[in-house]
Amino acid sequence: MEIVGAETPGLEPIAVSDASGFETMFRAQYARIARVIAGVIRDPARAEELTVEVFLKFWKSTAARGERAEGWLRKAAVRKAIDELRRRERRARYEGLFHFGKRTPTPEELRGVTEGQERVRAVLAAIDKRQAELLLLRNQGLSYSELASALDLNPVSIGTLLARGQRTFRKEYIRRYGKD
Repeated sequence: MEIVGAETPGLEPIAVSDASGFETMFRAQYARIARVIAGVIRDPARAEELTVEVFLKFWKSTAARGERAEGWLRKAAVRKAIDELRRRERRARYEGLFHFGKRTPTPEELRGVTEGQERVRAVLAAIDKRQAELLLLRNQGLSYSELASALDLNPVSIGTLLARGQRTFRKEYIRRYGKD
């Protein structure tokens, strides 16, 4: 029997060796994982779909279970969100080439998305996946030790890797948009 959920204070460890344990983990972590994805892609409905995909992958992966299950789920959520950003960017590029698929944005979309957020998303989609994951997870409030655990990195190197990621992000932003 594998135990997960020990990383979150106040959350009892959950056995995920059967369907009932998985369901308990799903109920305990679903909202958190959906918020992580929605915070990146800014589409709550799509975030819910992607969250289900993350949990499906979690269910299929025996390596994801154990003490690091929460970190694995967050890491998988961030990767899924980055993949979605890249998918959107590819689609926009191809639609621009063929001049089809143009639609009028809804008022909700216009209200929910600002130019600065779109720029940040584009830059995150363009930089190295590992650096983007590190920056996004840090932005979610994870400590250095939590980052190290979630990304299977040496805790001593987190500060250096964050600094490199920030430099890469800044250079790509300036390359695309210039200095503001």
